[in-house]
Amino acid sequence: MSKVAIVTDSTACFPADVVKGYPMHIAPLQVIWDEKSYQDGIDIHPVEFYSRLATSKTMPSTSQTTPGYFAELYKKLLDEGYDILSVHISSRLSGTLDSAIQAREMMKNSKNRIALVDTLGAGMAMGFPALVAARAAMQGATLEECRILAEKSISHSGVFVVVPTLEFLHRGGRIGGAAAFVGSVLNLKPIIKLIDGKLESVDKVRTFGKAVERMTELFIKDVDGRLPVRIAVHHANCPDDAKALLERVRARFAVSEVAEAFIADVSPVIGTHVGPGTLGIAYLAGM
Repeated sequence: MSKVAIVTDSTACFPADVVKGYPMHIAPLQVIWDEKSYQDGIDIHPVEFYSRLATSKTMPSTSQTTPGYFAELYKKLLDEGYDILSVHISSRLSGTLDSAIQAREMMKNSKNRIALVDTLGAGMAMGFPALVAARAAMQGATLEECRILAEKSISHSGVFVVVPTLEFLHRGGRIGGAAAFVGSVLNLKPIIKLIDGKLESVDKVRTFGKAVERMTELFIKDVDGRLPVRIAVHHANCPDDAKALLERVRARFAVSEVAEAFIADVSPVIGTHVGPGTLGIAYLAGM
């Protein structure tokens, strides 16, 4: 019987205890800061990242995982007898999937043992499909069965985000200068959703608190009665706010309707683009 390893990347923002014990390998993206490169979640972690960000006179940038990193990991797993499902951040947000494609081509005669999935997501909207596949792999599912499950999970997943300031999204090129200027002048807090792999503003509210309330309502509307629901509340250095949000969201469902719910730190790579104080809700509904 074949065995399947899941390769994903650090933009899923997995809590360590959620993935412990699964055949999952997390490839780090890079944070570049003051001409030094850090591996996301390995050389730099959320607490130190946000602490440094608060006082730094320079701002970090980010870079995708390299083809060489993937090639080395793929070869190791293939040599150990694994087939590989590689599940990644939206190709419209990062070149990480392209690096994985290049690495797969390097595997020559073993290419058919590697399947790639573009989740068109980020955070746990990417993480949940990878997790579903990993859980299936643990039960003996084939590579093709894991791929089908991951692909199906994408249409059942989503993520909403509220940011305190548009500065970081604008600096990272995720929104235009006009939108950032208007939002800042009017003090509007956009509710952002990943739609077809891109960040889109789906509503704007005057205060951050009201924006979080509105995000919760949009999340409930998106779930649309598809149960059970799996929930991850993302936060960028605001754990108390995340805890309160998770409690508020869980209260909207019966206990039996929530398959799992947890809090997940926003990783340094994602945090570079959204900034501290960001809150988000990612979900997998009806699977």
